[in-house]
Amino acid sequence: ALPAERRAEFERRIAGEMPDGFDAAVARARESLFAEPQKVATRKASQLALATLAEACPEMIGGSADLTGSNLTRVKAVDSDFQADNPEGRYVSWGVREFGMVAAMNGMSVHGGVIPYGGTFLVFSDYARNAIRLSALMGVGTIHVMTHDSIGLGEDGPTHQPVEHLISLRAIPGLTVFRPADAVETLECWELAIRSRRAPSLLALSRQAVPQLR
Repeated sequence: ALPAERRAEFERRIAGEMPDGFDAAVARARESLFAEPQKVATRKASQLALATLAEACPEMIGGSADLTGSNLTRVKAVDSDFQADNPEGRYVSWGVREFGMVAAMNGMSVHGGVIPYGGTFLVFSDYARNAIRLSALMGVGTIHVMTHDSIGLGEDGPTHQPVEHLISLRAIPGLTVFRPADAVETLECWELAIRSRRAPSLLALSRQAVPQLR
């Protein structure tokens, strides 16, 4: 049998309850932004939020479809690759396979005990659309991190500039689509996504810097 402390932690995660100290961690991160406003891209604001939230919430498991350096989804708390010889790793390098990434995250969410999030460019949501739609139909709390959210990314060209994607994703019943305006909203959207265990969330994040409005 598991020691009492580990058993209690396992049962908490399976029940979908938030860990002790999570609320306080969010509050500290918000106060830090108020004290030192950040003019950064919301993808960078996402990384700043994750640095706090992934540490406060040990069941979070991150990943990216071969775009970690652009999505900024890897932070210190999850900076260990999940491998056969390292099952305690909290980061998955999915490769160029958006559909497979989201489908696997859906399965992880169904099992319970973990909160998976995975990143790619918003324009590549097309590759994952069926699995994103299924996450909504299944009522699971998978978190989709979609960066480079508009023509504002510029030099990558029209193949990487999403135009119709945001409205089509917002049309999926049961999928909560967040498009935060600044660093504070990005933190708050992440908090809501983590707490949403019976519905998936998608964060559309910018490449270009935006001013902090609050």
